[in-house]
Amino acid sequence: NDFHFCFTPFLMVFTALLLVLSTWRWLRSWELVAGPPGPLPWPILGNALQLGASPHLAFLRLARRYGPVFALKLGSRNVVVLSGSKIIQQTLLKQGSDFAARPDFPSFQMISRGKSMAFGTYGPLWKLHRRVAQSVVREFSTKNVDTRHMFEKHVVAEVGQLIQILLGSCERETFIEPTRNIIIAVGNIMSAVCFGTRYDHSDKEFQQLLSHNDRFGKTVGAGSLVDVMPWLLRFPNPVRTGFREFRNLNEEFSAFIQTKVAQHRNTHKTNMTRDMTDSFIDVIDSGRARTNGGISLTPEFVESSMTDVFGASQDTLSTALMWIFLLLVHYPEVQRKVHAEIDRVVGRDRLPLLSDEPRLVYTVAFIFEVMRFSSFIPVTIPHAASTDTSIRGFRVPKGTIVFVNQYSVNHDPEIWQQPDRFDPTRFLTPAGDTIDKDLVNNILIFSLGKRRCIGEALSKMQLFILTSVLLGEDTSFTPRGFKQGRA
Repeated sequence: NDFHFCFTPFLMVFTALLLVLSTWRWLRSWELVAGPPGPLPWPILGNALQLGASPHLAFLRLARRYGPVFALKLGSRNVVVLSGSKIIQQTLLKQGSDFAARPDFPSFQMISRGKSMAFGTYGPLWKLHRRVAQSVVREFSTKNVDTRHMFEKHVVAEVGQLIQILLGSCERETFIEPTRNIIIAVGNIMSAVCFGTRYDHSDKEFQQLLSHNDRFGKTVGAGSLVDVMPWLLRFPNPVRTGFREFRNLNEEFSAFIQTKVAQHRNTHKTNMTRDMTDSFIDVIDSGRARTNGGISLTPEFVESSMTDVFGASQDTLSTALMWIFLLLVHYPEVQRKVHAEIDRVVGRDRLPLLSDEPRLVYTVAFIFEVMRFSSFIPVTIPHAASTDTSIRGFRVPKGTIVFVNQYSVNHDPEIWQQPDRFDPTRFLTPAGDTIDKDLVNNILIFSLGKRRCIGEALSKMQLFILTSVLLGEDTSFTPRGFKQGRA
């Protein structure tokens, strides 16, 4: 008994010393590996609890304290966060190859079974895949006049359907919640461009397919907690449940894409391009997608390409369109100016076209300000260091996760006067009749460098047509919903 009485305090002290030593080693190893300054991480969790529901705002606060390059730890993974235009351009443009990799997250490997161009491993095969995908997407945005007109036709038709649905909802309800219809409208536009088909807004299968896009965006946008804390898979908890839902979503989405591609292969005819899937089949199945070194894309890359193109539009463009709705309601004077410009330039006898864009300068300025103000993609898909490298003298080991805070650029007071104020006129030249292209180039939404979004031009076209046609009709956005007639 005496021995037990003496041994118990000794064991407690010994355990406490071990805990202190382990914590010290954790913090010490973090300081040696991370390089840049940053908040001290907690054991096991790291700094995960400090990020909250809006990581881009947490990153902004931490950047004010630690500078434009700072370090975090998420679970067991080392992270470097970049804030501000100068350091982001330095890293993604001048050191692009050093930071073109993606983290080896299990969630990323699930997408297209690891063959995704957006989430895939950086290397020669990835470069070929990107080159092919970029060429096909360009055919439907800026290069080919016929496919450009086809895209415009799809968008105008879908906007007309959306307007009728919203007007009908407002007749039946005092208030409306347009999110579901916006998501389906955006999904239908890309379904028409990618597969040549559209769905009724009441189609249950299509609704189910698109209903999880918010979960998908949140998981891949900053990495699932399971990706940095794999031990969470070992026992029941909400994170494990969410990860399994994400896996099921990927399987469901992959099955949808595979069915569409199989249907196209069964009816495909050479030199007849019905949609984007036909274009990918033409290039990849024919064996033309290869390099002089013998690297080639196998047929399954058609499915992965369509997953990237169709899937990428869902979360980003539907979110952008919801921001447009919200800001038009919140700033009725801006809505009136857009209406007035469209009436003056286009008139009410027809709907706006892409060819009207150079003359609809205030409308274009409004769209750019929506992009900047909302920063609807506040943080890029995580990058990773592809080699041992450095940023501003700070050591960044290979495999380090890199978060790029685009929101910090779009709200930087050194670039924008009163950045938290919504003001489309900031993008107009003093004469008010042209767009200040130099200022527009400061907006960061679609990333930079080797991982820059290949669908940027297509997305901007879509946002212009959506906005101008919505406001070109004799309709208005009000706090109570959508109504016939000008505000």
